[in-house]
Amino acid sequence: MVNIIKLKDKTRKGEETRREAYTQYINKVQPFITKSKAKLIWKGKVASTIIRDVKSQLDMIFVVEYPSVAHFLEMVKDSEYQKVGQSRTIALEYGGLIACKTDNT
Repeated sequence: MVNIIKLKDKTRKGEETRREAYTQYINKVQPFITKSKAKLIWKGKVASTIIRDVKSQLDMIFVVEYPSVAHFLEMVKDSEYQKVGQSRTIALEYGGLIACKTDNT
């Protein structure tokens, strides 16, 4: 899964920064990631946008590998994960999730 993230300037309540809110989500979601046997392959902050509107520049991109689609779906259907997922929504202006498949050709 390729995750593309643009954080809000401030959370709805304005009490915490966008990075603080997203960090809380990452900390809360880690047990679910571990349980699903997923692993972080790569993570990076976006340094600059070359082709696109700079105003809509993303903040970070990361790739997480799950053993199967079933493992991912089992994780996101978990009612406890769904509660944690609300923290993600609070922090993000935009969060894209792109499912990819290895191309061995």
